[in-house]
Amino acid sequence: MNKPSTGADDTVNEDRAITALDAAGLDYRIVRHGPVPSLEEAAEARGATLSQILKTLVVRRGDDDYLFILVPGGREISWPKLRAHLGVARMSMPDAGTAYGVTGFVRGTITPFGSLRPLPAIVDTTVDGPVFIGAGAYNVSALIDADDLIRVLHATVADVTSPARGVR
Repeated sequence: MNKPSTGADDTVNEDRAITALDAAGLDYRIVRHGPVPSLEEAAEARGATLSQILKTLVVRRGDDDYLFILVPGGREISWPKLRAHLGVARMSMPDAGTAYGVTGFVRGTITPFGSLRPLPAIVDTTVDGPVFIGAGAYNVSALIDADDLIRVLHATVADVTSPARGVR
């Protein structure tokens, strides 16, 4: 979580994400905090539970075919569940450069809001209530109701995660 600045892109990308949140007509609140070394400390800094922190991951389904997977803190993608849900035999995480080229955001700041390319989104079934989603820059997030998030993203809700290793 404690990542180096991306320079001028920080403000530009945050502005792009916030503009997209506004355009979506969402009721949200931007939350900022100082650098933190872990997702657990990010949750603490936001006054949230770990499961309220959503990680936006980019997954490659095929050639030039990507999607967002929104995973709550304390959970990770279950590749067998995700492949079964999508009916594919293989999937992968693109490298950081490819993810940046698709979204315009560096890892750790990726959000569906303001992505260079609109991508389909899958939200795990465990996501509920108020959640924090990235807002385009390190240590900046938007507090949003999960149902509103799912609605504006036209997201599919599916059981695609499992508890992260070491998390009970």
